[in-house]
Amino acid sequence: MARAAKAVSGKSDIWLAAGVRTPFTKAGGPLAKLDALDLSVPVVKAMLAKGGRPDLMNWGAVIPNLTMSNLAREALISAGGDPQVPASSTVMACSTSMMGAFQAAGMLDDGAGRSLALVGGAEAMSRIQIGLSQPLSDDLRKFMEARDFAGRWGAIRQSRFSDVRLFIPEIKNRATGKSMGEHTEEMAKGWAISRAEQDELALASHRRAAAGWASGFFDDLVLRLEEVGRDNIIRPDTSLEALGRLRPAFDRTSGQGTLTAGNSSPLTDGAAAMWVATAEGLKRLPAQVPRVRLVDYEVNAINLFDEYLLMAPAYSIPRLLARNGLTLGDVALWELHEAFAAQVATHIKAIQDPAFLKDKAKVTAKLGKFPTDRLNPNGGSTAIGHPFGATGARILSQGIKELYAMASGSWAIVSICADGGQGTVALLRRD
Repeated sequence: MARAAKAVSGKSDIWLAAGVRTPFTKAGGPLAKLDALDLSVPVVKAMLAKGGRPDLMNWGAVIPNLTMSNLAREALISAGGDPQVPASSTVMACSTSMMGAFQAAGMLDDGAGRSLALVGGAEAMSRIQIGLSQPLSDDLRKFMEARDFAGRWGAIRQSRFSDVRLFIPEIKNRATGKSMGEHTEEMAKGWAISRAEQDELALASHRRAAAGWASGFFDDLVLRLEEVGRDNIIRPDTSLEALGRLRPAFDRTSGQGTLTAGNSSPLTDGAAAMWVATAEGLKRLPAQVPRVRLVDYEVNAINLFDEYLLMAPAYSIPRLLARNGLTLGDVALWELHEAFAAQVATHIKAIQDPAFLKDKAKVTAKLGKFPTDRLNPNGGSTAIGHPFGATGARILSQGIKELYAMASGSWAIVSICADGGQGTVALLRRD
């Protein structure tokens, strides 16, 4: 699916404005005692304090929580928001909150007077709930519903010892049975992405993220919480030598594994938010909030059974550029989600490959060479972290602020790959 932002709203252009987020911390770290709602509330409160009452809210988390079915609504109410603001939840793996932004764009200026949406998401990887086997769940439910001892005893008697099993969620694709890392190992081998290339990208991510903190870039993007005040995954002192000593994390037996804990994004806790607005809605935000125009976007899915799982953005990026008469070199800023350094390297290689462009992306325009020096200037997910539901809002807010500091007319691409063979890509412009 591909749409121009103007066509989405039908009446006016759509703008994206930077929001705030929690620090991103490694699972099991300072935010480990907070669930997705706990992480969301301070972010939503901060956004409401800055922008006031939105006309709608879209929020999401990928890992389900049995205690709530609509995280968006719970976060809005718990943060003290207006109960009359509609709030809906979105799930699209790593693209969750970017997809939420696109959905919100389609709901603004639709004749109902809506001009401002609060969008974001959260993930509490430290608080993944463990489930029960279905037979045991059924028996326990019958036990709780029974009105007398005989009924309860009957529910217990029919239980089998083999049913007493816990279901621990795994970060794997259900259809293929493989983890994201296993799929990306296949991608790296298929596209001949070396370990050295991956480690170099990871090193650049850490150094740029550390420099971003040192320069104050993140000061107005990250909330200081009681538990922690800044991202704790960034390693400013890492080196190619240190990264090179790490063992493969996903292919440990073939002797050819190249993905490690150092060149892959870690399981992360955090929440992030942003604004989606019409030109009228922008007037409701403080003048100093960075904002850029959403010119075009794609939501894409590929056949995960005959293509590498995380390749969807490599199809969308060339189409977006060709559709808008741009080359790779015309884009001043590239914010590419770093689920894995190998995935980023593959996308960069693919969108410069004539055969891939012609045969798979179906793009005949000459796009030129990729400007590596414009990639993730303040670090990416490898260094900053990757709370699934929050990454879309994080990477968009970061890209918005970076692009807003550039000259008028500058372009940016923001891209996220998602489990299931899906992806989202946005084309932004500084007006």
